Amino acid sequence: MNGFVGKVIAILVKDIISELRTKELFSAMFIFALLVVIIFNFAFELRVENVLAIAPGVLWVAFTFAGVLGLNRAFVLEKDKGCLEGLMLCPVDRSAVYLGKMLGNITFMFVVEAITLPFFSVFFNLPILMPRLLLVIFLGTVGFASVGTLFSAMAVNTRTREVMLPILLFPVVMPVIVAAVKSTGFILEDKPWSDFASWLNLLIAFDVIFLVVSFLVFEFVIEE
Repeated sequence: MNGFVGKVIAILVKDIISELRTKELFSAMFIFALLVVIIFNFAFELRVENVLAIAPGVLWVAFTFAGVLGLNRAFVLEKDKGCLEGLMLCPVDRSAVYLGKMLGNITFMFVVEAITLPFFSVFFNLPILMPRLLLVIFLGTVGFASVGTLFSAMAVNTRTREVMLPILLFPVVMPVIVAAVKSTGFILEDKPWSDFASWLNLLIAFDVIFLVVSFLVFEFVIEE
């Protein structure tokens, strides 16, 4: 527990315990995701012939915008209470801080997604217990959170951080969102792997590249 992995786990556990005490972040993310699913369901008056064309987009709108709510709060508590400087003074590698924060964001998003999916299945009358769909959700969430954690650290030092984060984040993560929506659409239509293999490869490549890049540059971002 004293090594690099132990420090990452310590930061992750600290964030989870802080959230369990208030549940503010989780409540906001879940309510937003649920509202998106409900509003889109009634707005489009979905019929059997058009539900598969709209459902993947609705699902990822709910996930990504709820995720932005969580990312906006990733560093706010430490910044507002003056703990961010203390965290930086600790004899902890900056990359351990990044990984701990990123894993915390992924955990919160996974919990919200796991609770939102049954509601999505009921409102859109679509199956969700498919390993291929869960794989796409996992890859999309990891890519979104890996870049989002980095930009959250950049935005927290600005006055308009709630506005700045989406402006910085969405242009960069657009490939992940598009690939996730397209892959989800093919899976819900029960198409074979070969039909969406290129989108899946894009998700994997994005996750690997941006996870490594964010890991390497976080030290310079957080010290600015």
